Amino acid sequence: MDRQCMRSPLARAMGLGSAKEGVEHWWMERVSAVALVPLTLWFVASIIAHTGSDYATFIGWLRTPLATIMMVLLLIALFYHTALGLQVIIEDYVHSAAKIPALVIMRLGCFALAAAGIVAAQRVLVRRHLTPQSHRALM
Repeated sequence: MDRQCMRSPLARAMGLGSAKEGVEHWWMERVSAVALVPLTLWFVASIIAHTGSDYATFIGWLRTPLATIMMVLLLIALFYHTALGLQVIIEDYVHSAAKIPALVIMRLGCFALAAAGIVAAQRVLVRRHLTPQSHRALM
């Protein structure tokens, strides 16, 4: 007789958990979400405070070390949290051979967007002061 048929439903279910990976993933989603709260509030408040500012004033603010550091932290937390959330969605709802390529593409996309944002923030920090006209000429 088959050993599986002889086992109770509880015995068959034992050991079929999350392979000890789900708790860490769950905690990292919560930690990144908590980190995003003050960073997002800072970002929204800063944008509102600079609504009427001209280009030079806004770039001058973004060039301050605190603003640049906060922007980089926001980008890291935002795209890390995004990658964690999209990973759960892909793992739960993609049931074909496309799951692994979708996870790889998603991770690379989140990394590329975060890297592009960080590089842009760093370029603003190290570039000399540009006027809107000279900025358009460079593009």
